[in-house]
Amino acid sequence: MMRITMIGTGYVGLVSGACFSDFGHDVICVDKDAAKIEKLEAGVMPIYEPGLDALVATNVKAGRLSFTTDLAAGVADADAVFIAVGTPSRRGDGHADLSYVYAASEEIAKAVKGKTVIVTKSTVPVGTGDEVERIMREGAPGKEIYVCSNPEFLREGAAIDDFKRPDRVVVGTEEEAAKEVMRAIYRPLYLNRSPILFTARRTSELIKYAANAFLATKITFINEIADLCEAVGANVQDVSRGIGLDGRIGAKFLHAGPGYGGSCFPKDTLALLKTADDYDTPVRIVEAVVQVNDARKRAMGRKVIKAMGGDVRGKTVGILGLTFKPNTDDMRDAPSLAVIQALQDAGATVKAHDPEGVEQAAKVLKDVEFVADPYAAADGADALVIVTEWDAYRALDLARLKGLLKTPVLVDLRNIYPIDEAEKAGFDYTSVGRGNGLVGELAKAEG
Repeated sequence: MMRITMIGTGYVGLVSGACFSDFGHDVICVDKDAAKIEKLEAGVMPIYEPGLDALVATNVKAGRLSFTTDLAAGVADADAVFIAVGTPSRRGDGHADLSYVYAASEEIAKAVKGKTVIVTKSTVPVGTGDEVERIMREGAPGKEIYVCSNPEFLREGAAIDDFKRPDRVVVGTEEEAAKEVMRAIYRPLYLNRSPILFTARRTSELIKYAANAFLATKITFINEIADLCEAVGANVQDVSRGIGLDGRIGAKFLHAGPGYGGSCFPKDTLALLKTADDYDTPVRIVEAVVQVNDARKRAMGRKVIKAMGGDVRGKTVGILGLTFKPNTDDMRDAPSLAVIQALQDAGATVKAHDPEGVEQAAKVLKDVEFVADPYAAADGADALVIVTEWDAYRALDLARLKGLLKTPVLVDLRNIYPIDEAEKAGFDYTSVGRGNGLVGELAKAEG
């Protein structure tokens, strides 16, 4: 059993802390937000993540997991202190805002007593660990402190399983004392044979950014191929399967859609670009990925308008799915934001449904009517648009939907319905990259 303190109870900190405690470690989660800590102590989660509430409740009851606003007390006896505070994109230049990381480091330096490993769990640019170490040396001179990097690779919506059954655990340190502590912390993963990759600290920091940039590139690549498929009359789902079966490519992240969003890919690709620029080593592929993805989300709004005949002024559009992906309430950089903005700018009225994201969506969307179920979104609307592929939308009663809509326009930006099924139900159906272009036009001409 190790004594672990987690600074920050956001997505990474709370999930990591809960999972570490479930491994049998003694975990204290620290946050400056007293209201958040009160809610956590009452069993109210600040985020939606499947299974997290039960995991927290079990380990709080077992006495392995606790919450506090007192950083000094939480850090004093810890074997390892994980920094899991936010690193959002800094306004104006896209650099990662490290002010929270450095502020936490200064407080930690004042509170540590004995041998302590300080772990940057937050996603931070290359060299951040060096600065954290400098802060520790100045704030806690003569104390046995080791600073290492341990980036997270959690998928929102599947974070607990990802934490307990990871593809790999990356730890950036060359200090044997720190390696010993990190091995002990992750020893419960031994039976799962999850590899622990020890690297230099700067290498570990870069692995996280490189991984996310590569995944963002795969998404953006298949989205551009989807556009080509539409133009030539090919099916992007078959193309994805055809290339994904190649073991060198792999099938994951090859699903065409409205572009990536969320808390990681948008800010991490920008931060990588800024780091590359600082070191005069441009990464042109990632530059293109960021530009194409930003343009794509706006283009999806135009795609909906085109499917509705080119003019949406005075019309109502039903939106299914607001969060950037299913099984989360995260609205950060969600494609729905750009789609809805484009529709509203063109004069449309929007009403929307999401199984978990309405509370967060209401904070960032204006003049949108939020409804209780998918059918209410369709009722009286001139078109229905699927933006997020929640399971709740995968087996809707298409006949009922068609009956509720003023006009039978269905725009499926996630390709969750077979074309023949949607058309058989009587919809004027538009999807992404599935032969909406040349072949469809030829078929109409021949007909």
